[in-house]
Amino acid sequence: FTADQQMKSLSSVLPFYQGFHGEKGGSKNCYGANGAYVYVKVPVGTLVKEDGKVVADLTQHGEEYVAAYGGAGGKGNRFFLSNENRAPTLFTPGEPGQERVLNLELKTTAHAGLVGFPNAGKSSLLRAISSAKPAVGAYPFTTLNPHVGIVRYQDYEQVAVADIPGLIKGAHQNRGLGMAFLRHIERCRFLLYVVDLSVSQPWIQLQDLKYELEQYKKGLSERPCVVIGNKIDLAQSRINLPLLKEQIDDRVIALSALTGDNLEELLLHLRELYDTYVKTEQSRGQSPVKW
Repeated sequence: FTADQQMKSLSSVLPFYQGFHGEKGGSKNCYGANGAYVYVKVPVGTLVKEDGKVVADLTQHGEEYVAAYGGAGGKGNRFFLSNENRAPTLFTPGEPGQERVLNLELKTTAHAGLVGFPNAGKSSLLRAISSAKPAVGAYPFTTLNPHVGIVRYQDYEQVAVADIPGLIKGAHQNRGLGMAFLRHIERCRFLLYVVDLSVSQPWIQLQDLKYELEQYKKGLSERPCVVIGNKIDLAQSRINLPLLKEQIDDRVIALSALTGDNLEELLLHLRELYDTYVKTEQSRGQSPVKW
């Protein structure tokens, strides 16, 4: 398996692969050629599992994992040459290649993850700040698969933002889309909590979101974040905004994904979060994920 940043899903991976056969040896003591390598491209962020155990975690572009080895070649006539047998006809066949059953699981690798309940406006927001085109609709679980949008800046830096399927209470117990949502959040370096400002007590949404993340994996809710109060174009949202700011300590950016109001503030802060992430990784001697 080879991790390739151009691959965005596992949909092109076949259920069965077989390596190429080697060639038989020839006359004049010629060795047979080895079988050619088979490379299977997978997205960056792919987990390789065998019997439920993780055997490889491909998190960097170009990273490789040998899924199966070919069998050793056999011994030709010359191996059996001796003073007593000057024209041997004995040989041994090559061994069969390794066979394995492996499971692949993709955990979306993005810089930022949009976290929110269904219909909070995550997909609309991703459409507004990037060229991604996730489905948008007024019913739960419009987004059934993660979508990654790329936010491009004038200095050619690119920030990947993942719109991850909305969760419900009890997602850490695999309710709703459950683990299908939560496993993708693990790879996000910082989080964008999207709350619907038009509902009563929007800060309750934030508390519930952080609770679900923390129950799934300790420390997940403590990652760098910003709270996005969506639907500020509605009258009730403008009433709830100061109440939300009073209830929480995190930075709040009020905007409307529908009308585009105040998207600039989000884009500027998104870049600040990205730059902080890059500096932190470099200070640790690690390479930050680039898109």
